[in-house]
Amino acid sequence: MTSIRDSFDMVVFDWAGTMVDFGSRAPAMALMEAFDALGVPVTEDEARGDMGRAKADHVRALFAQARVSDAWRAAHGVVPGSAAVERVMAELQAPMIRLAEDKADLIPGAAEVVAQLRALDIKIASCTGYTREMMQAVLPRAAAQGYAPDLVVCAHETAQGRPSPLMIYKACADLGVWPLSRVVKVDDAEVGVAEGRNAGCFTVGVAASGNLAGLTAQALAELGADERAALLAKAADRLIEAGADIVIETVADLIPALEAEAARRNA
Repeated sequence: MTSIRDSFDMVVFDWAGTMVDFGSRAPAMALMEAFDALGVPVTEDEARGDMGRAKADHVRALFAQARVSDAWRAAHGVVPGSAAVERVMAELQAPMIRLAEDKADLIPGAAEVVAQLRALDIKIASCTGYTREMMQAVLPRAAAQGYAPDLVVCAHETAQGRPSPLMIYKACADLGVWPLSRVVKVDDAEVGVAEGRNAGCFTVGVAASGNLAGLTAQALAELGADERAALLAKAADRLIEAGADIVIETVADLIPALEAEAARRNA
């Protein structure tokens, strides 16, 4: 019988919206809080637009939006540049750490999936747009719930962040895994999916628990069947367009998806 281990040596997981924080609420809320504190409110849709990038890159992307740039200039009298990015990053640090810790509940099924992968001797790595300081609030909470990856690669620890593949390359180099075709990338954000595709990984998009749906588990469950199906279909389309090989609803669905891919590869 074909095993996942016949085809894959490592799985690289994203964090918010993929393994913790159903709906990827913390980063969106923290960005909104930081910009509001500086007199330039941004909407949730604006905050979510470039989710998954390194946080400084995400702030730069927000400033590239004409409305946000104009609002900053109106509030502060200057076009936002590097100094503005630094101000937002300084303001972002406290709410991001607070909210990341508060929203660090594992997504249902995550710990069980990791246990199944470990039983197959598959390595577990992770990449994130969070800084190392932000992750220090998340890692102990995740570990207490049963998730402690072999390696965590944070934003700014490689020369470029997502959608470049460098964080995945670093994970592979540090853990001694190659070729990239035997690595799985699992991510809920388009830029993270593009990262996996650019690295040459088998890339799995996550539609229901992540940034594109943007809802808590309870809010998602309260949707009518047609509304839920339409929301997830739209999210799946965007993930496929970003480069996902397959799309699942949540990480709980990963094992059968990888079993199917392993069977296909070994047919």
